Amino acid sequence: MPDQLSEQFESEPRPGSCGEHGLQEKYGTTYRADWFYSHQMIDHLNDEMLRFVSRMEVMFVSTADGKGECDCSIRCGLPGFVIALDDKTIVYPELRGNGVMASLGNISENPHIGLLLVDFFETTVGLHINGKAAIVESQKLLEDARVTGEIRLKCERQGGRKPERWVRVVIEEAYIHCSKHIPLLKRMPKEIAWGTDDERLKGGNFFGVSRETSNRS
Repeated sequence: MPDQLSEQFESEPRPGSCGEHGLQEKYGTTYRADWFYSHQMIDHLNDEMLRFVSRMEVMFVSTADGKGECDCSIRCGLPGFVIALDDKTIVYPELRGNGVMASLGNISENPHIGLLLVDFFETTVGLHINGKAAIVESQKLLEDARVTGEIRLKCERQGGRKPERWVRVVIEEAYIHCSKHIPLLKRMPKEIAWGTDDERLKGGNFFGVSRETSNRS
């Protein structure tokens, strides 16, 4: 088996970064990593992944700007808020936020994106999706022949649930995140004030930062 993996990666580019490969060699995990690359990593969404994406409610988004400065954010929505246009392309809506646009700002400089969708409520499995992202205005997205009525309905919503724009991701890597350390959570009822600017409903000054900035001024 090790010989077969070696032969495979001699004929194909080895997935992962030079940093990964160097540390795998340093810590003696190269064979385990090659097994994972060979058996768990693909460049598209297979049928099971497509079903998984269609029922997810939580997604973590990692981006970096042109200098490599990183940001991690979260996107949440009703099941199916992340939509596959095909097995190589997904889109997700950008709803009204705090106006900073940290993730979109990074994407405008650097298209590389890493997504992690996590099922906290049933399987405790995660799905990594890495690829290239682009900002797409709603009207432009509607011109895509792959767009379904589901997306059109989302674009026509009013209030806080109406997407202001979308992020389109062309998939380069898709692979599992092991379930063993992900907690199993219980879903509790929560009324969501979509798109609200009410600071109390958004969490207020939970971390006390405004008091610190007021004291400094």
